Amino acid sequence: MRIFNTLTMKKEEFVPLQEGKVKMYACGPTVYNFIHIGNARPICVFDVLRRYLKYIGYDVTFVQNFTDIDDKLIKKANEEGTTVAEVAARYIKEYWTDAKGLGVREADYHPKATENIDTIIDVVKRLEERGYAYAKDGDVYFRSRKFGGYGKLSHQPLDALDAGNRIDVSSNKEDPLDFVLWKAAKPGEPSYHSPWGEGRPGWHIECTAMIMKYLGETIDIHCGGQDLIFPHHENEIAQAECCTGHEYVRYWMHNGYINVDNHKMSKSLGNFFTVREVAEKFGYEPIKFMMLQAHYRSPINYTLEVLEQCRASLERLYNCRENLDFALKSATDGEDPGFLSKLDSRRGQFVAAMDDDLNTADAISALFELTRECNTYLGSPRPKTAIEAAIKLYDELCGVLGILYNRPAQDGMAEEIEALIEQRQQARKDRDFATADRIRDELKAQGIILEDTPQGVKWKRA
Repeated sequence: MRIFNTLTMKKEEFVPLQEGKVKMYACGPTVYNFIHIGNARPICVFDVLRRYLKYIGYDVTFVQNFTDIDDKLIKKANEEGTTVAEVAARYIKEYWTDAKGLGVREADYHPKATENIDTIIDVVKRLEERGYAYAKDGDVYFRSRKFGGYGKLSHQPLDALDAGNRIDVSSNKEDPLDFVLWKAAKPGEPSYHSPWGEGRPGWHIECTAMIMKYLGETIDIHCGGQDLIFPHHENEIAQAECCTGHEYVRYWMHNGYINVDNHKMSKSLGNFFTVREVAEKFGYEPIKFMMLQAHYRSPINYTLEVLEQCRASLERLYNCRENLDFALKSATDGEDPGFLSKLDSRRGQFVAAMDDDLNTADAISALFELTRECNTYLGSPRPKTAIEAAIKLYDELCGVLGILYNRPAQDGMAEEIEALIEQRQQARKDRDFATADRIRDELKAQGIILEDTPQGVKWKRA
């Protein structure tokens, strides 16, 4: 597999630190509100990366954090007259509603900043002892210019870097480019005891501390949105490498932005949508599909038309999967090496796409080629072994992409419905059309739609 590494700005062969094992971290949400569709992209994309790495045989340890102490949470709590802890707990719960709706699996660990204060303080102390951090009036800052590699991820000279981007501007700083590691407590804010007095962690330090605690001092893959390259990930590198003296992350992966009707998504433009709002109109799975139908590094343009197209594409995939199940009922004996060879070709096409920097767009193309071939193949009864092989491959590929997770479980009424369909078929053979029509109407009243095909009668719930 080859991965585009933001650090080197080129595709590189993926070689993990330890053979057969992958240590992977993704920046999670700041839990002060519902996640928006921009947040959903890294959540969906890097869930697929984890799934694919497991599919090709790696043992993956995946960590995704929750930022549960932050200026935004404090502001939200003050507005609502509640506590930061209550705000965080509520929106972590809402996050899981959306994540599960999107078919995203839980990480191996979901640490919270507030549960790792001791680890964070330990990292800050080590930086201070090594001369990379300094305290002033209860705040602790990192000396950015002392780290010779500062700017290597964003590929910008120091003077070009925007020191004000999510970094507090303070007269306590030795240099405007320095960033905060620990914030002195303000009246009414939640705080924790530290060697520098009561306070709370800065935003950047939590991820570094959590990675070092849960994954070790050097990891294989760190991923997140493009907007995190600077300052967040740049600052993470500086903190970690100055703390440990060696490489922090081998491969950096960043997804592109989401635009809305060709404009950057922004609250000020009124084109800001939460996942929950969109899902109420279209369901979650079309949102997931939209995130995967483009290469993860490319921008996505969100429109209602795009979501409608995604919903239609999913329906085509669901229909094919149902056709495969239905074809088993009239399957024959024998073998079909030619069709099995086609399945192998589609699997190879899919793997080649995913190996090329997680190209889910081309992987989906391979899945639709498989769909077309299966639908054509099922025009007449086929060998059971061939159909079962197609089902296995279809489920494999959809499982890697994390789609088609809304297939209905076995209907508890299936046997009764099948029996009524058999009665209807016999009535038609006996030219007892009144009985046949009555059974069809009875099934329709139960929400059962019948479709006559050359292989027999298919049914589904409306």
